[in-house]
Amino acid sequence: MRTKNVREVALEALLAVEENEAYSHLLLNQLIRAHQLSEKDIGLLTEIVYGTIQRRDTLDYYLRPFVKKAHKLQTWVNILLRLSLYQMLYLNRIPDRAVIFEAVEIAKKRGHRGIASMVNGVLRTIQREGVPSLDAIADDIERLAVGTSHPYWLVKRWIAQYGLETAKNMCQANLLPPKQTARVNTARITVEEAMEKLAEEGVEVTCGEVAPEAVKAKKGNLAHTKTFQDGYLTIQDESSMLVARALKPREHERVLDSCAAPGGKSTHIAELMNGTGQVVSLDIHDHKVKLIEEQAKRLHLSNITARVLDSRHASAHFTSESFDKILVDAPCSGFGVIRRKPDIKYAKTEADLPALAALQLDILIEVAPLLKAGGTLVYSTCTVDHDENEAVVAEFLRQYPEFELDDTLKERMPQAVRPYVKDGQLCLLPHYFDSDGFFIASLRKKV
Repeated sequence: MRTKNVREVALEALLAVEENEAYSHLLLNQLIRAHQLSEKDIGLLTEIVYGTIQRRDTLDYYLRPFVKKAHKLQTWVNILLRLSLYQMLYLNRIPDRAVIFEAVEIAKKRGHRGIASMVNGVLRTIQREGVPSLDAIADDIERLAVGTSHPYWLVKRWIAQYGLETAKNMCQANLLPPKQTARVNTARITVEEAMEKLAEEGVEVTCGEVAPEAVKAKKGNLAHTKTFQDGYLTIQDESSMLVARALKPREHERVLDSCAAPGGKSTHIAELMNGTGQVVSLDIHDHKVKLIEEQAKRLHLSNITARVLDSRHASAHFTSESFDKILVDAPCSGFGVIRRKPDIKYAKTEADLPALAALQLDILIEVAPLLKAGGTLVYSTCTVDHDENEAVVAEFLRQYPEFELDDTLKERMPQAVRPYVKDGQLCLLPHYFDSDGFFIASLRKKV
């Protein structure tokens, strides 16, 4: 059996995402293992798959004038045209002739000569004539939506919440490739020592821009290093590293992480407590609780207790006022991590948001009685939507007047993000530091 080349694997991946709503990041890992791709091909595959998903709507706009009756084409043919055009427009190092040749060969193999001829004709015409201008779109919102390949409703919503300029910056930031960052396990090693270890392995890193314990990969994959395997690093975005700092756990405290998987924030809390006290980490899924336990073991952390439990029923399992600090890193739309998970922007709808906000509020209401008087409750999400962030916090405070916004949050935040802290809340948008979009609110239970 002939092995598949990288573009055939890319087509297979994109087809699974389109037809089965498979998660692109999980699927890619499976396909890389199954086809035993080289490092060079892994890089190209990742770029084609993520790039084609990120720019799907833009590519379809460009293809529309050249493809008659596109709705009647088989899905794989549309995707083949998309991924080929993506390479022609956005990957300068690959000659158009090579892209077109590969596309025609794949079309012959999967379909028949008629399809191969059509694919060849469409791509060669575009090569000759160029793509239509986005300026032909009269509506400002639609032009931004199509040009940055975001759903119209989402762009309209962001403009209403943040204004046109900020919405535009967010959309454009979401098209950039994500940077790989890691958190140094400062309970065991300094940042400088970790950087030295990585340099010995041939991995080039710089210090993070936001979090003091962050390192940023310039060359090499941090997750493939011995430094990572030995428990000196955790792969985590810099904005996410701010959550444990917002909580500011102290040694010997008892902390609840109510929505903990896969364990990045739980392990950070445990590290900041220098292996003392107890971090109780909850997740609704058994396999995800195992991930938390695996992370704790790899990082040599013995102060984490992971449990399978829906945090909406936490009060039935824990005594009232039994935790010094509580973290609610709530399930959310994920609109802050579109750069890492581009499928999110197509999978979610505006109708999904009220149910998410209700779930977030339910969790806050359930865990609130478990916090000691004077204790800190941190609410965080990886979304930038007001209805899931500020509105949820405001409604919680309305129902629970014994809590108040904690205006000391700014003091616990690194200098770089302090200008964005307001009234005990921090909203980091993806274009601020080329990090994930993230929301953090610190609430204090009155004594």
